[in-house]
Amino acid sequence: MLLGLVGCDRRLEPWVDADQEPAASGQPVRIPGLERPAPAPFAAAPEPVPSAPARGAAAAPIQGTLRLAGAARVPPGGVLFVIARSGQGGPPLAVRRMPAGPFPLEFSIGPEHAMIQGRPFAGPLTLSARVDADGDPLTRSASDLVAAPLEAVEPGASGLELVLAPGGA
Repeated sequence: MLLGLVGCDRRLEPWVDADQEPAASGQPVRIPGLERPAPAPFAAAPEPVPSAPARGAAAAPIQGTLRLAGAARVPPGGVLFVIARSGQGGPPLAVRRMPAGPFPLEFSIGPEHAMIQGRPFAGPLTLSARVDADGDPLTRSASDLVAAPLEAVEPGASGLELVLAPGGA
């Protein structure tokens, strides 16, 4: 009962009697670091930069068809990865993850599938594909189906055919 009468004053600053409290200024309180930034003045829109024809061609996707070799069977739960690597090798330039099947399966891989944004999708590029049995691109197993890399192609190439076979045979 005593606690109810005492109450709680949540003010953390020292107590100041009402007659000693300073008068209100009428100005909003400004706390450093919490001010709203001033709106930026309107500026003229920058002129669009014309794109070079070669730049548009370099960004075109590569298209083709994936087929299964005669006796190849897709493992249950398998996931298909289409991989584009730069002609110099190194990490994949672009990877497309797709459901594995039904085959034949049309594919397209382009700059929107880039592993590292800002890296140009420019040729020559080497394409390969793999059906990963467990869906983890970092693991390999004997049940994975692999399509051997094609000869280097340029972005915008179409009509390519990748054949998936057990163990890359």
